[in-house]
Amino acid sequence: MQFLDISIPELVELGAQKAEAYAHAEPFPSIYFDNFFNADALRQVLAEFPELGKEGKGEVFYANPNEAKYASKGEYKFGALTREFMHFLNSQPFLEFLQNLTGIKETLIPDPYFEGGGCHQIKPGGFLKVHVDFHKHKTMGLDRRVNVLVYMNEDWKEEYGGHFELWEKDMSRCVTRIAPLFNRMAIFSTTDYSWHGHPDPLTCPPDRSRKSLALYYYTNGRPASDVSEANRNRITTTFAARKGQDSAKMTAFNSMVNLANDLLPPIIVKTIKKFRKN
Repeated sequence: MQFLDISIPELVELGAQKAEAYAHAEPFPSIYFDNFFNADALRQVLAEFPELGKEGKGEVFYANPNEAKYASKGEYKFGALTREFMHFLNSQPFLEFLQNLTGIKETLIPDPYFEGGGCHQIKPGGFLKVHVDFHKHKTMGLDRRVNVLVYMNEDWKEEYGGHFELWEKDMSRCVTRIAPLFNRMAIFSTTDYSWHGHPDPLTCPPDRSRKSLALYYYTNGRPASDVSEANRNRITTTFAARKGQDSAKMTAFNSMVNLANDLLPPIIVKTIKKFRKN
């Protein structure tokens, strides 16, 4: 399947052309592209998107004050074309595009396990509070450096919400809001200060949901300035409440999770944060 309307050399060169815009984006290195992929091919991938929360196997459901969302686990929910598309996004040409775009010096490595990635679905009323991502891959031991999000929502209306938000390093305000429109791809660097999320409950109709594909990329080692020494090996996500906008329940829950991070093995902390895992 041809997923791009441009050639591979043009893809790699596009990364170099957009590198300066990426590096100087506010509030941290990031960018988004519209109509990046061949629309017909992406619609075929969308046709395979699983309805998470029905069959149960090969997925995770998060339900706590920080998040209400579904995610696939590994490749088990991928259809044949989805698998081909995701493998393309983990391929050498796309990695070279990302390497040029982000300016990361260390060699980017894809995640064949799709740890935390894959198909993501948020249903009406669902949300994902502002957070920074885990910094270490729990099985490969590599450093997480880049996120790629491909949105799969045709005919998405502004009033449905679901905007992807990028926040200031000090969590003082949202700087950038990106609507999750079909064939829009958001890319950003993950560090100790790359606060982002979809913090307000989704207001789409009952028969709609917010669908996306998520891929994460790693390196063996990273600059010391990206992540504090205390957080360098963290394999769990860190959430933060928005001042005056999020509940005391969320703050109390995060205090419990932060204490658990300090006292308990990471696998137990991840279990606390998951309502159901199949």
